Amino acid sequence: MSLPKVTKPIAFASLAALFAFGLAARGEKAATDSVPNVIGEWTGTWGLFDPETGTKAGKATERALDCTVVRGEDGGWRATFQGDCGRPYKYTIEMEGRQGGEVVLFKGSTDLGEEDGGVYDWIGRAGDEEFVGFYTSAKYVGVFNLARKK
Repeated sequence: MSLPKVTKPIAFASLAALFAFGLAARGEKAATDSVPNVIGEWTGTWGLFDPETGTKAGKATERALDCTVVRGEDGGWRATFQGDCGRPYKYTIEMEGRQGGEVVLFKGSTDLGEEDGGVYDWIGRAGDEEFVGFYTSAKYVGVFNLARKK
């Protein structure tokens, strides 16, 4: 699948602000005693984000996504994302995270290579049952939404 290019630039900070606003709107509370369990198998979808409307670009661009999260050697997390974008892919990404209430807030930056859009920056949040995020690169802006694999 050839993904459409973003024709209007959108600042990563704008997506971060939108994401933070969403957390505030949900009423996330200050850090609690224990870190949520985000380790394990996740499944869901990823798709393009339409900056003009502030919504997902539509079901036509949505693709299946599987993810496995493990604890990294440095105390962070490591996520392996795999799926299909017209061809199979599999990426392992180191994730920085901190507890924010009952969720872990993640951020990261990784280079997936020129064929796959180059350097991506992303932010996400994961709780016991949901792992969501936004990503952006020089060519693409998108979202992913994952739930625990049953």
